[in-house]
Amino acid sequence: MHTSYHYDVLIIGSGAAGLAAALNITPAARVAVLSKGSLSSGSTPWAQGGIAAVLDERDDLESHIRDTLNAGADLCHEDVVRHVVSRGRESIEWLISQGVNFTKADQQDQPPFHLTKEGGHSYRRVIHADDATGMAISSSLCERTVQAENIDVFENRVAIDLITHKKLFLPGNRCVGAYVLNRDDSHVELFRARVVIVATGGASKSYLYTSNPDGASGDGIAMAWRAGCRVANMEFNQFHPTCLYHPQAKSFLITEAVRGEGGRLLLPDGQRFMQRFDPRAELAPRDIVARAIDHEMKRLGADCLYLDISHKDAGFVKSHFPTIYETCLKFGIDITRDAIPIVPAAHYTCGGIMVDHQGRTDVNQLYAIGEASFTGLHGANRMASNSLLECIVYGHSAAEDINRKLEDIPPPPEAPQWDESQVTDSDEDVVISHNWDELRRFMWDYVGIVRTDKRLQRAKHRVDLLHQEILDYYSNYSVTNDLLELRNLVTVADLIICSAIQRKESRGLHYTLDYPETLKQSEDTILTPTNYSTRDW
Repeated sequence: MHTSYHYDVLIIGSGAAGLAAALNITPAARVAVLSKGSLSSGSTPWAQGGIAAVLDERDDLESHIRDTLNAGADLCHEDVVRHVVSRGRESIEWLISQGVNFTKADQQDQPPFHLTKEGGHSYRRVIHADDATGMAISSSLCERTVQAENIDVFENRVAIDLITHKKLFLPGNRCVGAYVLNRDDSHVELFRARVVIVATGGASKSYLYTSNPDGASGDGIAMAWRAGCRVANMEFNQFHPTCLYHPQAKSFLITEAVRGEGGRLLLPDGQRFMQRFDPRAELAPRDIVARAIDHEMKRLGADCLYLDISHKDAGFVKSHFPTIYETCLKFGIDITRDAIPIVPAAHYTCGGIMVDHQGRTDVNQLYAIGEASFTGLHGANRMASNSLLECIVYGHSAAEDINRKLEDIPPPPEAPQWDESQVTDSDEDVVISHNWDELRRFMWDYVGIVRTDKRLQRAKHRVDLLHQEILDYYSNYSVTNDLLELRNLVTVADLIICSAIQRKESRGLHYTLDYPETLKQSEDTILTPTNYSTRDW
């Protein structure tokens, strides 16, 4: 069974970035949005904290810019930081216009909305919807997307590979669509489009412990790499310091705002320890906090440490953190009385597909936005709550650029259907599950919070063997969701390892015992695929 579709704009991913772009594409254009699961199944609903923006007259743009540059360990691109931060207020106003109900201020002398403070910020500037900001944003944008007459939503779709002129043996360097697995009937569909936007999220599932949902397998980064796009700074994977430690609590994040509102990090004996690592204590940037927790856990041989906000008024805790309160209560933890057991977990991919201010990649008519992209905003360490802002800003920027050019972009050429004639169904799914587990475990052990040259070389050796094994498997068997994710995870794991080997210093999220000092000259780590060629936008 062969199914093909033709659209003006194909958006792969249905998180905040993808939907912000879809809703800002001209209504005259036909838009397809692909979602790996349900429309709301991406990482956005999992974001608890909020969005950083200058909304209080006592705050200012220069302070937000300065905080971002400091958190990024001198690796942020200042022009990009200014581009994003200066669009903070208009992004929040757009979200409000889409129906997002942010938490109102509880005091008369504050701005209309309650603003909280998170690590790295010198001022309260994080607007939020209680402790479920991502869910509020996702719900509103999904509702608007479904209502839009020019947008078609395709759920349970997994992109396999991008279709380019090179793949079709045509001249030029252009993306014209994608091959997509329909998870409902296991058939591969052909999507052709004038413009393709990759908004597939990050690659934190390449690690054993992650705060991310199951779909965060680096699909867009891997597909863009195979299509000829450069990637940058893949070594900077942010580990969130505080993921709930409980055998039945899969990937539940304890937002940084708990520390922002006075939460204390404790050793198993109840002692605070962060002041020994940084004068900002619990409000130090995430990389410092995660390394401190990792250090203390290894020093003590502890399975977890603790985050305690029980010293605050119980009513305050319940009203500010209702989701965390209810979730922890299900596991027998009353956060108004008990400390929360926590461990660090892979959380955010700061590197990704290289793009410009409009989200344009190295391949013509291919854009990348959100966590899949590398804009230069985050540098060596993402500052809390800047990522949702980046999603909205670049969703708008990409849509504006597409709207200016769309009518001048020719329709995509014909493309062949997916060829499954030479493959068979596999009866060896254990190969996938075994390789999956091995990959995520050695990434955690060898390419985790603290690294060494020897660990990285071990990881590189293992990933090379896995890469060949999975390539052989992929060539001979029908594609499945698990096989596609594993193939992409091996690719992004290799990119992470190669980037980490290249960086001969410790900076931000990349900390190596062999090079503990930070070099005076800061440079991005750029990897170039063999099929790279310059674009001619």
